[in-house]
Amino acid sequence: MAEETQTTPSKQLLLQKIYIKDLSFESPRAPDVFSKDATPQTQLNIRSNARDLGQDTQEVTLTLTIEAKDQENTLFLIELVQAGIFLVKGYTDEERHMLTGSYCPGSLYPFAREAIADIVTRGGFPQLLLQPINFDALYGQAMRDRAQGGNGGEPTAQPEEAH
Repeated sequence: MAEETQTTPSKQLLLQKIYIKDLSFESPRAPDVFSKDATPQTQLNIRSNARDLGQDTQEVTLTLTIEAKDQENTLFLIELVQAGIFLVKGYTDEERHMLTGSYCPGSLYPFAREAIADIVTRGGFPQLLLQPINFDALYGQAMRDRAQGGNGGEPTAQPEEAH
């Protein structure tokens, strides 16, 4: 029992910094798109990545790509890379991987949702409200896929186009 008390305080998970690393908004059919009745279909692709910055510090990025189309016409396309610097200290490699693959992206997501809603409105479109995402479930699915020999095993991996 005393051993548990001594190991618990040595574990630390702190969000040190949140920032937008990259943001792109395109509306290739503006201003014509505003004069037509459109029935947009929105597709969201999301992925996360973590990289070691040294001294128990990780940069975690959450990349959201959103494309709104009316039939085959793109109304708008957004790519946002929301990032954060996290102190992750005293955890095993497995625990650290789980934290940077689930908890950290989940912490960044509300900030990404706010940025997306703002940029869509500034682009002249009605506000886009992204639904909550269960990052624990995504992480669990990615780990199951990895165990079955699936793709790379990143918790929310989706293909991303090069810039």
